Amino acid sequence: MAHKGEMMTLKSAGDGAQLSAYHVTPFGDKKGGLVLVQEIFGVTDHIKDLCDGFAADGYEVVAPSLYDREETGFQATYSDDDIARSLKLQQATGYDHVKGDIQAAIDFLHTRNNLRVHITGYCYGGSVAWVAACRCTGLTSAAGYYGRHIIDHVEEEPQCETILHFGEQDKAIPMEWVRDIEAAHPDIRVYVYDADHGFNSDRRANYDEDATQQARERTLELFEMADL
Repeated sequence: MAHKGEMMTLKSAGDGAQLSAYHVTPFGDKKGGLVLVQEIFGVTDHIKDLCDGFAADGYEVVAPSLYDREETGFQATYSDDDIARSLKLQQATGYDHVKGDIQAAIDFLHTRNNLRVHITGYCYGGSVAWVAACRCTGLTSAAGYYGRHIIDHVEEEPQCETILHFGEQDKAIPMEWVRDIEAAHPDIRVYVYDADHGFNSDRRANYDEDATQQARERTLELFEMADL
C-alpha cells in the first residue's frame, strides 16, 4: 500500500545538520501536529504506516530520520544482522542531538499553524520522546512506548503532560525500572500491558493487538485532552 506522505528535509535546531523526515498531512480536519519518533530500525515502512494512521486521526505528522549524521536514510529489517547494525547506529547517535533535532520538527509543525504539537515514539523513539518532553519547548503532550533508556534520564522532568507504555513481558526493561520511574514521577501515568517489547509493531512476532489498541486509545485521549 502506498504511503500518503512524502520525504522532506529538516535543519536541526542544534548543530544545523540536515535530516530527512517523513511528513504527512491530516486526511480530514486538523487536530494538531505530531512528532513520531522511529524505533532503532530507522524511518521504515512501519513507521510511515504509523504516521499515516495518525494522519487519518487528524494529525499532521513528522518522523525525523535521527541516524542521518551516521547513515542517511537508514532502514532495517528485524533480522539479527540488521538489529546489530541498528543498535550500533542508535549507540552512535545517542541523545545529545535530541533537543535540536526534535525541536526542529516541533518548530516546523508550529510554522504550519498547529497550536497543539505532541510527540510519540517507540523503542529508541520512546526514550527520545521522554528526553524531548524534558528538554524541548512547544510540546503539548508526550506518549512514550517501551523506552529502555528512560531510566537513564529518570532524573529529568517532562515539561508537558506525559504518559508511558511498557510491556510486562519485556526482558529488556525490568519491571523494577518501571516502578522506579513511577516512584520518581508519581504525576505521570504509566501503563503496563501483558505484552512483550515491540508489542505495537505488527511486523514483529511480539505484536499484541489488544495492547496496541488499548495503548493507542490512551495516546489519542492524551492528545485530545492535554492542556495547552
